Amino acid sequence: MKKYLTAIVALAVAVFPVAGQGQGSAPAAQADSIERLELTLEEAQDYAVENNRSLQNASLQVRQAYAARWQTIATMLPQVNASLDYSDMCGYVMDLGAFPIAMPASGTIGITASIALSGSQIMGALLNNLSIEMNSITEKKSESDLRNTTSYIYMSILAIEETVGLLDNNLKNLQKLYEMTQHSVLVGVAEQTDADQISVQVSGMENQINTTKRSLEMLYNSLALQLGCGVEKEIVLTQTLDDLLDSESMVSLLHTDFDLERNYDYQLLKKNTELSKKQITLAAMDYVPTLSAYYQYSAKKYFSDEMTMNMTPPNAIGVTLSVPIWSSGQRAAAITEKKLAYRAAQNTMDDTEDQLLVQDRQLRYNLASSYENYTTQKKNIEVSQKVFDNISNKFEHGYASSLEVTNASTTLLTAQSNYIQALLEMVNSHIELKKLLNK
Repeated sequence: MKKYLTAIVALAVAVFPVAGQGQGSAPAAQADSIERLELTLEEAQDYAVENNRSLQNASLQVRQAYAARWQTIATMLPQVNASLDYSDMCGYVMDLGAFPIAMPASGTIGITASIALSGSQIMGALLNNLSIEMNSITEKKSESDLRNTTSYIYMSILAIEETVGLLDNNLKNLQKLYEMTQHSVLVGVAEQTDADQISVQVSGMENQINTTKRSLEMLYNSLALQLGCGVEKEIVLTQTLDDLLDSESMVSLLHTDFDLERNYDYQLLKKNTELSKKQITLAAMDYVPTLSAYYQYSAKKYFSDEMTMNMTPPNAIGVTLSVPIWSSGQRAAAITEKKLAYRAAQNTMDDTEDQLLVQDRQLRYNLASSYENYTTQKKNIEVSQKVFDNISNKFEHGYASSLEVTNASTTLLTAQSNYIQALLEMVNSHIELKKLLNK
């Protein structure tokens, strides 16, 4: 999903981008009957947490882990079963010499209660506890990722909507210049090539607007997918980029210490290492005896008045202690395997600790650099806009050529594109660092 979103935003940026406006809504004509979702960023995140199906699946996995633990515990508790049996020997009579014994049809009812206990069962229950903890961490991580992804899409939509607004403004200016130039051509004070050059600029701007709007629609579809609301609802964003871009919070985040224990990836890896360690104990439990006991009640009824012999005892109890003695090294090899797996898990954890620390430094560097670049590009777009307005004004009064207008327009488009790229890079860097720090 992240690659998909990145591709959408990259497409919009490549076509044309910029940042910052107010309220936005899904493009295309909407029927009056379509439900509107007016959402702030926080409301969008909460809505996604409540309705996103992938997150619901993560919650179901936690419940599945609880059910699996109870299954393991239940194997150590009494098990009771009942049985009904009917048999007919087809008139057979057992010949014991002077004492023939009839074998009439009979029915038997039996109830058996049993219990079994082994070290593997106990360790299995403990491993189920770890599974519950790991699934709970995964659910929290999934929620955090969902909130971050929703935030990224939300702000990307606002940025692309601002792009459309700026493009529309540029288009109006170019159309105005084209009309003036065409009028000048008609009265003989300008050449047709001047009008043609600006006409090409107008057509290119219209194409960019249409392509950017299509990219915007894809972003809205992605947001609807994250929210789990379906594409049939109209989504209206009620916050602006100015509301959401807080330079103080970004600077504050750069000075926040990195606590490994708060990172969900580290927590999962730590639990996985603990699981590998307990697997050693689980393998060792194969050396532990297994104790089982049962009680059985049976009642047999012969469907005949003939003399017969009932050899079924009504009550029976039994206890079994199964002691493992020799397995030709199979159990020892299993323990060795688990120990080696535990050592590998420890190595992976040590490597991951180092990688997370390096990632922390890199993400801080990325955020600082992207923030500086964003500030620079924001100033650059203001200057480029002033230059374009100035050249346009000169062109209207005959002091600038159409080529200068074209160059100024291209420079402005480049500045706007660089600005939106810097904005989205800063937003992404901020979100990635927040994710790492679990803030």
